[in-house]
Formats: sequence, structure tokens, C-alpha cells
Amino acid sequence: MKFIQHQGRMNHLRVQIQQGFTLIELMVTIAVLGILLAIAVPSFMDAVLGSKLSSAANSLVANAYLARGEAIKRNGVVQLCAGSSCPGSGGWEQGWIVRAADGTVIQRQSALSPGLKMTESGGINSIDFQPTGVGVTQATLTVCRATPSVGSQERVISISATGRASVTKTTTGSCP
Repeated sequence: MKFIQHQGRMNHLRVQIQQGFTLIELMVTIAVLGILLAIAVPSFMDAVLGSKLSSAANSLVANAYLARGEAIKRNGVVQLCAGSSCPGSGGWEQGWIVRAADGTVIQRQSALSPGLKMTESGGINSIDFQPTGVGVTQATLTVCRATPSVGSQERVISISATGRASVTKTTTGSCP
């Protein structure tokens, strides 16, 4: 322990300087930190899930616009197909390809992150784009988390008959 002696009239008083924390202060700090973590972790996990879902949905939308643009540029039908071949040979969560009418693969998308699921409400595995840019097939795809538990949010991708693609965020929390 340190003692400091003050000069002046009251030089008979000694002031004790205390260093460090008491056990009670440390326990209160740990309790407050625990409460903050309990609140922050679920919010952080929802933010991570939202980011993964948005990334997958935006990737499909970008490939739909790529297919539409290539159909116009090549003046021929271009397909967006589930899986690794056209017509679609697997589920959308296994990835997809953009393929020209002559069989040339323009773009290949790898499988989604583990635990994510992408389904099309009508069971469509292939979306065709005409040389005018118009989509022959209308499609509505849903991206959600299926495992380890169903997430509280999902993304719905709509591709209209005109070839326009859009993404909508929903919080239904049911992964078909």
C-alpha cells in the first residue's frame, strides 16, 4: 500500500490510495456484460441470416438479368436453369446456369450455403428469355433457411412475364 503525506496544515493525515477492483464490482460488470450479450447475439444471428439470404437472392436476380441481356444481345433464346444442365436437372439450391440456345454455358452459379433452401412454387426448373428480352416463364422462387432450424425471414424472388426480376423480404418463417 502506498501512503501519501500531504504537506501543509494537515500533515498528520495520511491518505490511502486504493488500486484495482473489488470482487463485487467485477461480478456486476460480468453480469451486465452477460445481459448485453444475451440481447445482442440473436440480433447478430438474424443479421447474418439476412445477409446470406439477400446474397443468394441477389445472385439469382443478377443471373436472370444476365440471361435477359444475353438473349437480346445474341438474338436468341437464353435459359436460366436449376442445377448443372438445361433443362434443370436439380434443385435451385444446388446452383444454376445461364445457357445460350447453342449450348454455350454463359454463367455457372455454385450451390447455396449449407442450410439454405431455394424452391420454386410451381416446380419450374428452367426459365427461358426470348430475343426480345421477354421471359416466357413466370417464376416465384423462395430462399430460406431450412437447417439447423427454420429462420424467421426469407426472400421471395419474382420473375415476371416481361423478364423483370425483383426481390421481396418476408418474415413468414416457413421454409417449404
